[in-house]
Amino acid sequence: MEASWRQVAGGRGRARGRGTAAPSSGNGVHLRGAGGGREKGSVGAAVPGLSPGGAATPAAAGSSARRCPAGSEAPQTSVAGELMSQKKFEEIKKANQAAAKKIVEEHFSSSSEEEGDEDFEGKRGKIVANTFITYTTQTDGDVRELERTKQYVNEAFQAGAMTCLICIASVKRNQAVWSCSGCFCIFHMPCIQKWAKDSQFLVSSLTDDDFGKRDYPWPCPKCRFEYKRSDTPSRYYCYCGKVEDPPLDPWLVPHSCGQVCERDFKPSCGHKCLLLCHPGPCPPCPKMVTTTCYCKKAKPIPRRCSAKEWSCQLPCGRKLLCGQHKCENPCHAGSCPPCPRVSRQKCVCGKRVAERSCASPLWHCDQVCGKTLPCGNHTCEQVCHVGACGDCPRSGKRFCPCQKSKFSLPCTEDVPTCGDSCDKVLECGIHRCSQRCHRGPCETCRQEVEKHCRCGKHTKRMPCHKPYLCETKCVKMRDCQKHQCRRKCCPGNCPPCDQNCGRTLGCRNHKCPSVCHRGSCYPCPETVDVKCNCGNTKVTVPCGRERTTRPPKCKEQCSRPPTCHHTSQEKHRCHFGSCPPCHQPCQKVLEKCGHLCPAPCHDQALIKQTGRHQPTGPWEQPSEPAFIQTALPCPPCQVPIPMECLGKHEVSPLPCHAVGPYSCKRACGRTLTCQNHTCMKECHKVTETDSCTDKKKAGPECLHCEEGCSKSRPSGCPHPCVLPCHPGECPPCVQMLRIKCHCKITSLYVECRKITTADVNEKNLLSCCKNQCPKELPCGHRCKEMCHPGECPFNCNQKVKLRCPCKRIKKEVQCNKVRENQISIECDTTCKEMKQKASELKEAEAKAALEEEKRRQQAELEAFENRLKGRRKKNRKRDEVAVELTLWQKYKYYLFPLCAIVVVVFAWYIANAVD
Repeated sequence: MEASWRQVAGGRGRARGRGTAAPSSGNGVHLRGAGGGREKGSVGAAVPGLSPGGAATPAAAGSSARRCPAGSEAPQTSVAGELMSQKKFEEIKKANQAAAKKIVEEHFSSSSEEEGDEDFEGKRGKIVANTFITYTTQTDGDVRELERTKQYVNEAFQAGAMTCLICIASVKRNQAVWSCSGCFCIFHMPCIQKWAKDSQFLVSSLTDDDFGKRDYPWPCPKCRFEYKRSDTPSRYYCYCGKVEDPPLDPWLVPHSCGQVCERDFKPSCGHKCLLLCHPGPCPPCPKMVTTTCYCKKAKPIPRRCSAKEWSCQLPCGRKLLCGQHKCENPCHAGSCPPCPRVSRQKCVCGKRVAERSCASPLWHCDQVCGKTLPCGNHTCEQVCHVGACGDCPRSGKRFCPCQKSKFSLPCTEDVPTCGDSCDKVLECGIHRCSQRCHRGPCETCRQEVEKHCRCGKHTKRMPCHKPYLCETKCVKMRDCQKHQCRRKCCPGNCPPCDQNCGRTLGCRNHKCPSVCHRGSCYPCPETVDVKCNCGNTKVTVPCGRERTTRPPKCKEQCSRPPTCHHTSQEKHRCHFGSCPPCHQPCQKVLEKCGHLCPAPCHDQALIKQTGRHQPTGPWEQPSEPAFIQTALPCPPCQVPIPMECLGKHEVSPLPCHAVGPYSCKRACGRTLTCQNHTCMKECHKVTETDSCTDKKKAGPECLHCEEGCSKSRPSGCPHPCVLPCHPGECPPCVQMLRIKCHCKITSLYVECRKITTADVNEKNLLSCCKNQCPKELPCGHRCKEMCHPGECPFNCNQKVKLRCPCKRIKKEVQCNKVRENQISIECDTTCKEMKQKASELKEAEAKAALEEEKRRQQAELEAFENRLKGRRKKNRKRDEVAVELTLWQKYKYYLFPLCAIVVVVFAWYIANAVD
């Protein structure tokens, strides 16, 4: 069944539907009534045909009555329909009130959404805490070790918390991802595949022929953990690696398969992770094992596997490396530290004694040994050493300086030179020494050779011992493929680029600090804290995400001072921007009346700014309206105070600001002195005198009756009373009344009172003009009677001429006898003879005309036949007629030369005459 708000006719639109509503179920939700198209804040919109209170208006009742069919059941049906409409209106009114109340609550409750978010975050925090409760409830549970895992799990639940450091975009639930096994950072699958491929290409760029053959490693963008080429991700797995392409389940952690993780703990202890498939590192091993302390002195106790190594805090007692003292540190792991004590100890040669650490008993002084060697001629030149000094270095067979001859001489004699050429390879590595065997180093090579520079582009003849470097700068690109080598006389092994990269990283905040390199830069390693307005709550995000990350919702109360006159503002959460408008009651004391202002605080009301620039034409874009904050004055006091109107008609409650003499807008209604009218002036003040005890009698402020007398006049009197409005009877009318006589031609003037008081005969006499009646009788003659009322009498005695049918005989008789057909004139014999002669003459004329017509037709026929017979002869003559030429046509060929001769002769004559 549809909701009642859909069943109401006209429930859509802007209150243009009818007010009748179909019956609806009691559990229907009424969103809007018949007037649902009104303003948002209106409650109980009016229905056509119903008053605001729900009662039917007379117009609606009348229309309902007109629509009802005639019969005994029509009134009952009309009443039932009105009751049903009233009931539906009440239901719609309540529904609108509830909807308006809900809208107001949603609009003005600033902390409702924050409280909902807090509840959600609290529930999520409880779920995560219950997940890790087994790690903290037993012995030696360390909560700090779980923080990293908790952080990854929380970020997995939060929308937009996980960020791919390669593309600096959020990781969504339905996207394929890859997680680093070193830092557990999550990347998009296409991003990490492109990163691995680019990294391998850059490493092998110097040996392009080996690309694809050698197994070049590629690093993680964040922790630089290196992976083999075979480890490049090609398929999308869950966190634990069991399920390929894990399905999207809203009840599981995103990208999780929902199975037990079962990954080995790091460091390995033989156990496996018991959590469900999760992001980030596995938590410390929660298994319980029985183990003893480091020094093995305490009894074994049960402890967590992740914290199985423990110290009993007793002295260690093991012998130190010095062999004299024991370790005094508390029970510890690993080897004992060096002995910390100090003692006086001799050096290795025994010549000096010094205070030194017991952990380093062997030490050497800086004195030469100086002992006599076995030869007895020389002393030991070694610095403080252990053991015997050895034989004399000059004893036995010794070589000459050029190492070609060997001599056996006592240690006191020097080996002589052999006299042969030295022949040692000089420093140039090409030529040999040409001197005799000599002591000391050989001289530098002085031979001149044709030397190539280091880069091999130039040659020059110069001494062999001098290096040759040209001034040509290398134009090869360094390994970064961006900068040239620019080193003078470079042999080709250009050094790596030593400039800084300086490119802006993906975060748009920092520049790459690495040495200039190929390919993409590593992601920015920095993190940024996104804080709330007060700074107490923050969330750490990768650098570059702070622009798109929403600040965390702070649970602290806003600590800003109130901007209105109140001592404290309404409690609300920490937020950015300006505080919401204060809705506390103003409570300022009004100056005029002393009441407290009950209106909401209006110290910072938003008002639309006026007087701004208006667009001059349609080509200019209209600017958005600007609003300014300003303090509004307190509204007028609305406390109701009972007051009586000026005319003392009623007592009504007035707002405090409008208290004072007021008019109820009714007519005064007091009786005027004319005793015929009441004061129509709007409710006004009336001064009541002592003599005037009647409250309905007009006072001096009331209107004075200036109307004419409006009393009824005698029948037939059209004139008003000449006196102003007065009490008592009116005087008789003495005005002259202009009337028409019976014949409607002459105007007569008679006193009005005579007409109104006369009987019928007197009225006929007064209306007679004493002239002949101008009316025509049916016979066409004028009436002979004097001006009279009614129809004229038919007794016309006027003499008229009467003729016979042939109009020859005529007589004069009275008109009334002719109209009554009492007299008639017949034709005599003479008239008959004349009629016969006239008929014969007409017959003769008709006969002559007929004969003339026949002759004319016969003549026309003969002429037509003659024309038909003579047409062939005329055509034959026209073909045989010879054309006769004119004289000009005959002799024109002779006349042309003759005229030319005459003209020439005339011209010759004229020329001779001139000479």
